[in-house]
Amino acid sequence: MNQSISNFSPLNGNIFMTDGGLETTLIFQQGIDLPHFAAFDLLSHEEGKAILRNYYLDYIQIAKKYKIGFLLESPTWRANFDWGFKLGYSHESLNRINRIAIEQLHEIRAINESDSTQILISGCVGPRGDGYTPSNKMEAQEAEIYHFSQIQTFSEARADLISAITMNYVEEALGITIAAKKAGIPVVISFTVETDGKLPSGQLLKEAIEQIDRSTDQYPAYYMINCAHPSHFEAVLKGENSWVKRIQGIRANASKKSHAELDESEHLDRGDKHELAERYFKLNGLLPNLKVIGGCCGTDHTHVEEMCKVLV
Repeated sequence: MNQSISNFSPLNGNIFMTDGGLETTLIFQQGIDLPHFAAFDLLSHEEGKAILRNYYLDYIQIAKKYKIGFLLESPTWRANFDWGFKLGYSHESLNRINRIAIEQLHEIRAINESDSTQILISGCVGPRGDGYTPSNKMEAQEAEIYHFSQIQTFSEARADLISAITMNYVEEALGITIAAKKAGIPVVISFTVETDGKLPSGQLLKEAIEQIDRSTDQYPAYYMINCAHPSHFEAVLKGENSWVKRIQGIRANASKKSHAELDESEHLDRGDKHELAERYFKLNGLLPNLKVIGGCCGTDHTHVEEMCKVLV
């Protein structure tokens, strides 16, 4: 039985941390080729598994240092049918690689978890299309069917929860939520936003969160924002709003560039990690239930440690 999301609470008054920009770290800092930004393909051989293991350990050591929990996210953001087929994976081999992803995280947790550093395992679900633009748009029912196989595999592999990362339109996020409910596993929905704080679809973040909560009896354990710089969404969080309390995680980009600018960039923009950490400190004042801190594109473990320094 999956660990109850009710157990997902700060240890000793602290918050959980998670990792940063997996794909950008591997590509730009370690020189690893990831066709279609697909880190999950590394799980197909032992050398790749070792690369991922070492990547996670950099972060886990920080969590141990600060005596906080760690959310261990699988490298499966691209491990759905459309992206998998481009890499030569069949339905069966995709299900197998998704299971292997969770199995590796169980191995990592067994070695590294302690009384002061609880580790939760999350199965990462990414968008069917591009993370920056709402392409291959589906209605909620189609999205439920499309993503159910991966979500069910994570549930059967005993992930504690799933995290739908970089959702850019509400119907896909809603379908994933319904699929997770059907599979009996807690789900976290993480939206990305443009520089105006709206989803790439043009919908207000507030409206997207309220729509999913209304349609699913508040099934998501919580919501996150990822793949955007804090300066892009700080303004929309201000005010006493109940929907803001549903946002409990931030995985921001290091760069202040827009999605369009990042798409055209040939070099990694690592931003200013100290300024980013200060932005997180300010976000902590805007988000009364902030529990999960990590990074997205351009961030690595050094960025996340700076966040820990100001928040833990």
